[in-house]
Amino acid sequence: MKVPVVVLLLVGIFDCSSAIPAGRALARDSETAVAANKQLRPALDKRQKFSQGQPINAKGNGAPIAGGTNKQLDLQNPDNLGAQSTDNGVVPNLKWSFSDSKTRLFPGGWVREQVITDLPASHDIAAAQQHLTKGALRELHWHRVAEWGYVYEGLVRVSAVDEHGENQVDDLQVGDIWYFPKGQAHTIQGLDNDNEYLLAFDDGNFDATGTTFNVDDWIAHTPPSVVAKNFGVNESVFKPVPSQDPYILKGSDPPKANTTTPSPYGKLTGNSSYTYHLSQQKIAPAPGGGGTIAIVDSRNFPISTTIAAAVVTLEPGGLRELHWHPNAEEWLYFHRGTARATVFLGGAIARTFDFTAGDTAVFPDNSGHYVENTSPTDQLVWIELYKSDRVADISLTQWLALTPPDIVASTLKVPLSVVKGLKTEKQLLIKGTTKAGK
Repeated sequence: MKVPVVVLLLVGIFDCSSAIPAGRALARDSETAVAANKQLRPALDKRQKFSQGQPINAKGNGAPIAGGTNKQLDLQNPDNLGAQSTDNGVVPNLKWSFSDSKTRLFPGGWVREQVITDLPASHDIAAAQQHLTKGALRELHWHRVAEWGYVYEGLVRVSAVDEHGENQVDDLQVGDIWYFPKGQAHTIQGLDNDNEYLLAFDDGNFDATGTTFNVDDWIAHTPPSVVAKNFGVNESVFKPVPSQDPYILKGSDPPKANTTTPSPYGKLTGNSSYTYHLSQQKIAPAPGGGGTIAIVDSRNFPISTTIAAAVVTLEPGGLRELHWHPNAEEWLYFHRGTARATVFLGGAIARTFDFTAGDTAVFPDNSGHYVENTSPTDQLVWIELYKSDRVADISLTQWLALTPPDIVASTLKVPLSVVKGLKTEKQLLIKGTTKAGK
């Protein structure tokens, strides 16, 4: 006798032995599957070889590298080996390490740059690390572009003169910032035994001809008779000027006190000041409880109209929430710690990068991303720069929380209760766990 179809359907809907409805049975089965997956996870984790610098995932896909490879780089960049299954499509390289840059040596220090030929995706910002010994000078010069600086070692003295003859001389310590607008004459001097800072410029093609102008270089390439006439001196006075500019040169021990040369036209102060003493500001914890963000842009540093900055400290395992910037590319310099970031370019295209101290990166204009501290014990410190007058970001969570919840639930196929529970305040730095690096 054939079993009626309706009976088969009923058997499919009910567990006859216990009369448990199918929904409960499915929930029980789901819980069992989750428990099984948790038990299976250690075995799968053992199968993956990314931590050993090999492109083999937990499913066993991939194979060991047989050819030449840089093992240390492979170990530092597991996501380049395919560690993130959510990566997809072709994303250009968005990372450059200052350790890969050519270092130029001078009697009073050194400099190494990252420009658009190093990181082609960085159209808006070029940067450099520069070191001055005590008394050493970054010679008198100006740029076709704006210059931004952040002191992270030692003490430096900056001086500048604008087109009105107003001037400024200021001593900056660790954490302080300067900004010289396009075309403004300036110089930098080291005051401690060792002084180092990050430089940034609002044009990725910083090495292009006609971008930097050094005063001795100009004088050396101007007819001596013209120079003498200009300054009202004998031609012999400027004979010692070097034919090739020294860029960084040794100077005499600087005066301990800041001795500003008085100008009859006044000083650059207040909203016209070229310096910002971030070291003297109290920085409150960021929403989310995962660290601090110090924003320095034209709203609190009025002269800085083309470079906006954020100095970020993220606690171990913390997350800079999923977000994007509506007004500019984001350029980053990682000063301390280790990090991971996935950049989403739309169209199912995404790539994850690993970062360590000394790395720079660029996240394309309006691309979605996050930054995660992968260390379970150490803080992550980085600087964000934007070619803009202000720092601006749009939080994914806040956007969803402030959109009609039924629309969000229908779009993402998640429970309505989850959407209603989203926080309406930006969670800029989310307090993390110690599992981020795993």
